[in-house]
Amino acid sequence: NISHGSAGARNIAAMATLRGFRMERWLAGRIMKELGLVSCQQPKHRYIRGGREHVAIPNYLERQFAVTEPNLVWGGDVTYVWTGKRCAYLAVVLDLFARKPVGRAISFSPDSQLTTKALEVAFENRGRPSGLMFHSEQGSHYTSRQFCQLLWRYRIKQSMSRRGNCWDNSPMERFFRSLKNEWIPVMGYGSFTEAARSITDYIVGYYSTLRAHDYNGGLPPNESENRFWKNSKPVASFS
Repeated sequence: NISHGSAGARNIAAMATLRGFRMERWLAGRIMKELGLVSCQQPKHRYIRGGREHVAIPNYLERQFAVTEPNLVWGGDVTYVWTGKRCAYLAVVLDLFARKPVGRAISFSPDSQLTTKALEVAFENRGRPSGLMFHSEQGSHYTSRQFCQLLWRYRIKQSMSRRGNCWDNSPMERFFRSLKNEWIPVMGYGSFTEAARSITDYIVGYYSTLRAHDYNGGLPPNESENRFWKNSKPVASFS
């Protein structure tokens, strides 16, 4: 199906309801059982608490992940994807308001060119917003002079997790866990091109547009943002 077999009863019920077919979780579960359908998602990952931080950039975000509107706080991280005979690396920028991926880049090198490309894409896609904070882990691709200069040029405040502490960047950890559990084949992809195309399909076609999110009250990121902008339109004044 459209979720590659990853959607469980809760997600199926939420997606059906959003499309006008009122369905409770128990009914979705019963239908799945009758059809012999089982979600392929893996159990939740348990994070290990990290130790002391070793960089000069503070953790300004301090796990305040509940953001009140889009384009206030973005998160970033990098993961690897197997593509044929070697690993490729995927950098993603996530707007924490609705957990919407707003920028991405993939290459064979996990360097600052990869992370700067993802940030450049996000910044342009979102209309070059102001007043932003960017939060990430302490990888060299985020502490490099090239990346820090780009943040300075965009006037984005930089925040960093403590070293080795996954909880400090948990929205990004959850996103990559969902991508790998729900979409990426267990044995990876046959080629770089196949990986790039499939990951784009997940981010743009499924995750942002269709996949129900508990954090958004059962709404996909796009719908959550659309409702925010619709409800936040300024009221016209007449003199």
